[in-house]
Amino acid sequence: MEKDLRATLQQTLTGRTAFVGIGNVDLGDDGFGVHLAEALAAGGLADVLVTHTVPENHLVTLAQAGFDNVVFLDAVNVGAEPGSVVFLDSGELKNQFPQVSTHKFALGTLARLIETEGSTRVWLLGIQPASLRESSCLSEPVETALKILKVLLPETLGRRQRVPVELECRVS
Repeated sequence: MEKDLRATLQQTLTGRTAFVGIGNVDLGDDGFGVHLAEALAAGGLADVLVTHTVPENHLVTLAQAGFDNVVFLDAVNVGAEPGSVVFLDSGELKNQFPQVSTHKFALGTLARLIETEGSTRVWLLGIQPASLRESSCLSEPVETALKILKVLLPETLGRRQRVPVELECRVS
């Protein structure tokens, strides 16, 4: 995963890139995107938005801020092994997985709206969840992927990252 993903990210994420953390931190692995975005921001990465379950509230900012890339970080059910990472361009997101998200707006719709405003490209860096049960804990496979990605993403962008604080979780 790591080697191929690193090469793909280096080839595609050139220019100014925003990372958008999406999810519900009280529903287990659904909190992946939020946790990853918080870790990236805590490590000093610029242009990170933590939108929780309402990425549509940040549509204008994402469409008009002059980003070259917007990368949604989210847990998505793509029928893969838990903890598997997918990286999709907006076309794949819109065509293959139009309802990949449980949010008010499908991520494919958000991608289309952002891209129509200019030259911004939209991507999804998603993780296959193992559990969406009520808990602030991530499953072991998703936690492992998160640890890799919070180091891999800044390195891919050519930035050194401070080591962020580890997550605390609670089971309800």
